[in-house]
Amino acid sequence: MRRIRAALAALALWPTVALAEGPCRTMTFEGTGYAVCEVAAGADLRLFHMAPDGKVHGSFARINAALAPQGQALVFAMNAGMYHEDRAPVGLLVADGAETAPLVTAAGPGNFGMVPNGVFCILPDGRYAVTETRAFAADRPACRHATQSGPMLVLGGALHPRFLPDSTSTYIRNGVGVSGNGARAVFALSDRPVNFHSFARFFRDALGTPDALYFDGQISRLHAPGLGRNDWGLPMGPIVGLVGPASPAGN
Repeated sequence: MRRIRAALAALALWPTVALAEGPCRTMTFEGTGYAVCEVAAGADLRLFHMAPDGKVHGSFARINAALAPQGQALVFAMNAGMYHEDRAPVGLLVADGAETAPLVTAAGPGNFGMVPNGVFCILPDGRYAVTETRAFAADRPACRHATQSGPMLVLGGALHPRFLPDSTSTYIRNGVGVSGNGARAVFALSDRPVNFHSFARFFRDALGTPDALYFDGQISRLHAPGLGRNDWGLPMGPIVGLVGPASPAGN
């Protein structure tokens, strides 16, 4: 009986997966549900901030409206980094090769300044990287798209040193992890409030990403038609999204 109970307990900790159409799926890890969207190197993944009219996109709907004339649409998207009240990025932002906000290397208040923080970068060859900020500054790659946020969740397989397993600071959180070879980027959003330690372990232990970066909490939102999901809320700052052909009307 004890062996059976132990086996059942182990199974409860193992991530379970529900398949969905497209790159997004749902998973359960240690009793918490997550929406997960995975992208292979070379996909049309972009960072969005300013719209063609010179205003901040701010929403998934405005991005889709900007893509529509090219016959394109978001396959999925989520908020991608912290921002000020005017929705300007707190740290580095590069979109289509143009830097619109500078890298911040100093420690500071809040989650962004909880060093080590880091940068998610889409490299010119289509691979992905999550790099600690000061290492990024010392040997800066030519990112096609990049967003800075913090704290790092996982760095070289190790959790951020300030994360506590029993922390009572819990929020709905989202972030991105990258495989060791840069061939895949995995975006995740929790279904319920979790602490940093639990969220980081999900990226390391369930998703197998040795480097992962926190995007935000509380305001975390996801657009994933394959999951029947289009979260609403106040206008956002930087947004990351996978672009594909728009579906024919009615499909």
